[in-house]
Amino acid sequence: MAEQVLDPERLREPYSPQGGRGYRPYLQITTRQTDDVGESMLLNMGPQHPSTHGVLRIEVILSGEEVEDLRCHLGYLHRCAEKESEASTYLQVVPYTDRLDYVAPMTMAYTYSLAVERLGNFQVADEVEYYRMAIVELQRIASHFLAIGTFGIDMGSFSPFLWAFETRERILGFLEAISGGHLLYNYIWPGGVQRAPMLDYKARIEALLKETEHTMNKLVGPVLSENAIFIQRTAFSGVMTAEVALAYAISGPNLRGSGVNRDLRKDEPYGLYQKVDFNTSVAKGQYGPLGSCLDRYLARGGEVLESVKIIRQCLSRIPDGPLDVHEGLPAKWDLPKGECYFRGEAARGELGVYLVSEGGPKPYRCKFRSPGYHSIQVIPEIARGSYIADLVAIIGSLDFVMGEVDR
Repeated sequence: MAEQVLDPERLREPYSPQGGRGYRPYLQITTRQTDDVGESMLLNMGPQHPSTHGVLRIEVILSGEEVEDLRCHLGYLHRCAEKESEASTYLQVVPYTDRLDYVAPMTMAYTYSLAVERLGNFQVADEVEYYRMAIVELQRIASHFLAIGTFGIDMGSFSPFLWAFETRERILGFLEAISGGHLLYNYIWPGGVQRAPMLDYKARIEALLKETEHTMNKLVGPVLSENAIFIQRTAFSGVMTAEVALAYAISGPNLRGSGVNRDLRKDEPYGLYQKVDFNTSVAKGQYGPLGSCLDRYLARGGEVLESVKIIRQCLSRIPDGPLDVHEGLPAKWDLPKGECYFRGEAARGELGVYLVSEGGPKPYRCKFRSPGYHSIQVIPEIARGSYIADLVAIIGSLDFVMGEVDR
């Protein structure tokens, strides 16, 4: 049978089920001619795999290279973070939140801080809130760069990993300058932040934003987003429909990659997000079925550029001069009795924080709702019938971090 020729221009056309394109474009698919396929093979992926950013074992049942079924095994990282939080003061819990999603710790600490502020009924000044939002969005960019870079490696492209990590390291260098930590920060606190930034922080952040735009638009974009081989590899694998995503409580870029326009920063605004203008990065399925690995990648890439817009607006609304970042800190941490549940849009989706106070400086109960835990649950649903090579793409496209999964 003659080899089919790949036409890159056709990959730019909208996908249509009636358009004559099969399960995968321009690839010859071999189907079973008999039920006698031999014995199934049990294969263990893990317990460590680069795509998981942590420890996960996946038990895969294969028929040849086709995935018949699989099961995810957790339990390798459990650190009792929630129980330890109940023996700590509200401020001492912040380092535990950093270690939930250690790829985007600022987003974890920010959501927890907002939950404590709601429980204690206190808030920070607008200029400090804008500053915290700018830092959180900068962390979101760094987190997505890790997801995009490692996903490129999973698909066999090494250069985007280097470009993404170079920019990510510059961002982490700035976060280290303001907090003292390169990866874990203990910086965003309930009532403010740990310490005021340097006087030239606006100029330094703007330089990072320009580098971010260059990395996405001039480097990563042409090599991945406009690459026919990368599109072939990802546009028809790991398809998660909107119905499946909602049934499994998927959130964040993974949900928006299935075409669902859901972002807590817009739908249930917190902080001062209701005062900034940005678009929700929602996939459209222009290269294949909506909800594929490619769509989840494109949703994250678009979100990077939207975060740049948010940060610039936040910086423009912060008065020049030093910030009083401790003004909102309460004099005493004896919070009133009560309970609250707060959810925020972290880098990987909806992070929920449930707090119960019996009075005093420590939470009686502290519980976190992990977005990555739900992402792992959906893997068997969207991976059955795919090939073992596609399973690598599926895991990488979901971008979960085991620290917040296995708390």
